[in-house]
Amino acid sequence: MKSIVDGVLKFQRDVYPNKKALFQQLSDVQRPEAMFIGCSDSRVIPELFMQQDPGALFVVRNAGNIVPPYGVAPGGVSASIEYAMAVLGVPDIVICGHSGCGAMTAILRGSEQLEALPEVARWLHFADAARSIVADEHSITDDRERLNLLVRENVLAQLGNLLTHPTVAAAIKRKEVRLHGWVYDIATAKVTTYDAEKGQFIPLAQASFEGVTS
Repeated sequence: MKSIVDGVLKFQRDVYPNKKALFQQLSDVQRPEAMFIGCSDSRVIPELFMQQDPGALFVVRNAGNIVPPYGVAPGGVSASIEYAMAVLGVPDIVICGHSGCGAMTAILRGSEQLEALPEVARWLHFADAARSIVADEHSITDDRERLNLLVRENVLAQLGNLLTHPTVAAAIKRKEVRLHGWVYDIATAKVTTYDAEKGQFIPLAQASFEGVTS
C-alpha cells in the first residue's frame, strides 16, 4: 500500500501541475470520445495502452468484459451503457478482451475451477454463447489456442448483448454510434479489431476507422 500512497503524492507533486488546466476543465464537464468496456484484470489499463488523458474514455471494467443482455437484471454495466448513450452521447463503444484472461480460463476449466466462486460462476453465464462455440470447435486441442479463441468469441458475444440495449440500438439506427470489438495482447501490446466484412480479427493498424462492428 505504501507504493500506492507514494504514487498519489507523486501525482500531486509532479503530474498534476503540468495538467492543471485540463483537470480544472474536467471538474465541470466530461465529453469522452469513447466508452471502453474491458476486463478488471490489473494488467489491462486502457488509458495506458491507448495513451489517453483523463476525460477521453468512459470506462467500465468487470470480470470477463461482460455485457449482460438488457433487462436481465439491474446492474452497473447496464446503467453505465444507458448513461453513456443517453447523457454523454459517446460516438464509439469498444468491448475489449485480452490475452490470458482469468475469467475465460475459468470457463474453459469448468465447474471445478468455479466451485468456490458462485458469484463469478453466475456472472460468467453471460459468456455461454462463446463457451458453446468453443466447445463445438474440436479441431483445436491446444489449451492456449482454445483460450485465445474463447477470448475472441466472448468479445463478439458481448457485442451481441450490447445490441439488446435500447439506447444502443436506437443510436445505431440513427448512425450515432460505432461498435468495436478488440483483443489486447499483454505480452506484445498488439491490438486486433473485429472486421465484420472479413469475419475475422485483424491488426488495428489495418482497420478502417469508419468501420462499424454490429
